[in-house]
Amino acid sequence: MTPGLFDGYLRRLGFARPPRPTAEALFALQRAHVERVPYENLDIQLGRPPGIDPELSARRIAAGRGGYCFHLNGAFALLLEHLGFDVTRHLAGVLVAAERERLDVNGDHLALTVRAGGEEYFVDAGLGDGPYEPLPLRAGTHRQGEFTYGLGPLEGESPGWRYVYDAGPCPVVNILSAPARTADFEATHLRLSTAPDSGFVRTLALLRRDAHGTDALRGRVLTRTEPGKRTTERILDTPGEFWAVVGGVFRRRLDDLSPADRSGLWDRVCAAHESWLAARR
Repeated sequence: MTPGLFDGYLRRLGFARPPRPTAEALFALQRAHVERVPYENLDIQLGRPPGIDPELSARRIAAGRGGYCFHLNGAFALLLEHLGFDVTRHLAGVLVAAERERLDVNGDHLALTVRAGGEEYFVDAGLGDGPYEPLPLRAGTHRQGEFTYGLGPLEGESPGWRYVYDAGPCPVVNILSAPARTADFEATHLRLSTAPDSGFVRTLALLRRDAHGTDALRGRVLTRTEPGKRTTERILDTPGEFWAVVGGVFRRRLDDLSPADRSGLWDRVCAAHESWLAARR
């Protein structure tokens, strides 16, 4: 393990020293993770998708980058284990509204359960618009401020759990109870990060959570969503505005991007935006 890796990771989360493996620390760590480490696919958009080795992902986060679920939850699991938490990785699948009746698990998501303070929790820093804090792994309705989540048994062929958040674009996550390994996600990661029809390849996306809502940048469209409030939407019109949002709202460091990277990505985002507008018309 790279010396100082976890020190840098913890500094990114705002921790000056390693916390003890308590439930209170677990909650604080997840809150910090979803606020400070963006769900993002910049490197996939640039045609250089990073691998999902957990140490590689942890190094990227310590250096100011983000990732999607395999990177974010993979690295978070490694950090939590380093701190002394009991962590289990699980194969999971994210479903859009039209698929919500499905009971299978397609493996396109890495979910975590963590034991702390005598309780088991569903922990997820890799959904983009997922829970702000861990959810007790108990069937029922769970409230966090204005947000309402559901957890229940997965009535499929294999035992598992079903996470429901009806207000999101992907309202259901099916989760297998059996433990999984990083290798179980490699083939799906390759497809999601390179296939021309993958949403991660087609559309630039950054998301982050805070206690009150979600910020999301898809292409050039920046939205802010809070329960019970009108969603605000803004089109980013210039490269300067775009990169200020990426580095500011989403806290994604930009020092790994050359001028050619920035110019090429802006051109790609603009072309996708024009295609999106044409489809809407």
